[in-house]
Amino acid sequence: MKLTLGELASSVDGTVIGDKDFVITGVSEIHDGRVGTITFLGNPLYNKYVLNTKADAIFVNNKSLLNGKYGIVVSNPQLAMAVTLELFFCQKKVVPSISPIANISKSAVIGEDVTVGAGAFIGHDVIIGDRSEIGINAFIGDKASLGVDCRVYPNCSIYEKVVIGNNTKINSGTVIGCDGFGYATADNVHKKIPQIGSVSIGNDVEIGSNCTIDRATMGHTRIGDMTKIDNLVHIAHNVTIGKGCLLTAGFAIAGSSKVGDYCTFAGQVGIGPHLKIGNNSIVAAKAGVTKSLAGGKIYAGFPAREIKDYNRKQALISLIGKMRKDLDFLIRTKSES
Repeated sequence: MKLTLGELASSVDGTVIGDKDFVITGVSEIHDGRVGTITFLGNPLYNKYVLNTKADAIFVNNKSLLNGKYGIVVSNPQLAMAVTLELFFCQKKVVPSISPIANISKSAVIGEDVTVGAGAFIGHDVIIGDRSEIGINAFIGDKASLGVDCRVYPNCSIYEKVVIGNNTKINSGTVIGCDGFGYATADNVHKKIPQIGSVSIGNDVEIGSNCTIDRATMGHTRIGDMTKIDNLVHIAHNVTIGKGCLLTAGFAIAGSSKVGDYCTFAGQVGIGPHLKIGNNSIVAAKAGVTKSLAGGKIYAGFPAREIKDYNRKQALISLIGKMRKDLDFLIRTKSES
């Protein structure tokens, strides 16, 4: 595929710097650029690669960063590159087909242009929306439902009665709707609490590989529209995640906690049970949330606190270390005198 800089600029609402008729044949990384490609500068740490990159053009947010090279000025270079990647590497259209060795219940309702891979299992009264794809060896339990344009990758397990909205993608190895971790203990015996609820997932959700979303004890575990979930994430029973949230690798949240809309959690964040996280919260990597958090703020540390307080504490710890060294020096000097 070939596109001119002018055509690319029109696709990303950008301004060409240089020859608008210059032809681009692909994309590449700025530190490993290739002739004929366009790259992007989204992080100031990569400014050092601009002069020497072999890429012929760069997406930037300020033309002064180009240093004489061709480019396209946009407000968000990373978003522009995402659009460009779709242009050059759009997914091949799948010819809808249902494998003869898929196990599909006669009571299942399969929409139009659905693809079902070999070895997939679709249980009783399942509903699969139009143009959805069910991968090889995927499991979809009784009375589960998927909306239109969904994609379930190979080896996923979707338990009974799980409800999934439109245009949702679930990557390999993920389990949705398994039992929540609920036990009542008496006389040193752990009695399992039946988990009779389900999971409800909204529209335009993406779930990475090897994630686990537990079914509710009663009611629903809920994932809001447009939320994006990285690999290796655990969401416990009766949790509610709002719309537009970003949950990165290693994130785990305990039962019955509620997360507001457009929250971001960095890697390995842990949230305790029965807590509330306000809208637009940001929690830094490896933080441990032990109490409810107000929205619209950035948090860090364990226990999680506003990042300015966390940084102040870390600075104080460093100061205490210096004071200890100074004190040791004074004691040593006095003992030698």
